[in-house]
Amino acid sequence: MNLLEGVVAAPNARIAIAIARFNHFINDSLLNGAIGALKRIGQVKDENITVAWVPGAYELALAVNVLADSKKYDAVVALGTIIRGSTAHFEFVAGECSAGLSAVASRTAMPVSFGVLTTENIEQAIERAGTKAGNKGAEAALTALEMINLLQSIKAAK
Repeated sequence: MNLLEGVVAAPNARIAIAIARFNHFINDSLLNGAIGALKRIGQVKDENITVAWVPGAYELALAVNVLADSKKYDAVVALGTIIRGSTAHFEFVAGECSAGLSAVASRTAMPVSFGVLTTENIEQAIERAGTKAGNKGAEAALTALEMINLLQSIKAAK
């Protein structure tokens, strides 16, 4: 039996983080969590982390697509927050963001980690950005590192 598993330490990994400016009061915490996890747990060097700010969650897919196509990075972490309102806008933005990011990952075979909160209210977003529910930015960063290592293991397997 061949068992392939990724680890999170990836000191030579080159990581891009695409982050939405809209809802920045939440996203700043996601970014801090992601960078902290990359550096502390993943042992990624400061100079190997690039942060690209985009206007909102809808624009994440385009930015991630360009970052992935640049071939400068081993993975891209997408961070943002979409909070449900009283209109259908939430469904459109959340759906397109998710589908767009998934399409980039499939097309490029590059890890694209989904650190976009989709919440019913601000309280839920705050919980997921570093309080009761942990920090989803940190989780997304660790997922990206694990996937980098897993894909390397798959390619190296005989």
